[in-house]
Amino acid sequence: MSLLKRITTDPEVCHGAACIAGTRIPVSVILDNLAAGSSREEILKNYPSLSPADIDATLAYAALLAKEEHLAL
Repeated sequence: MSLLKRITTDPEVCHGAACIAGTRIPVSVILDNLAAGSSREEILKNYPSLSPADIDATLAYAALLAKEEHLAL
């Protein structure tokens, strides 16, 4: 999936958390914003280094993680 090329992990950046490539913006920050009800437009305004494709990549990454592990809620 080409979108996932936008997600990187590096132990030297954000303690190895998954981030948007070329930024120090963790995937979890984008997901937290979406979960809190922020629109794509609000996120892009608040994080001008992001593109719409970065949000798509974040959702694709989260979808893959959700398929890998089942959590008892």
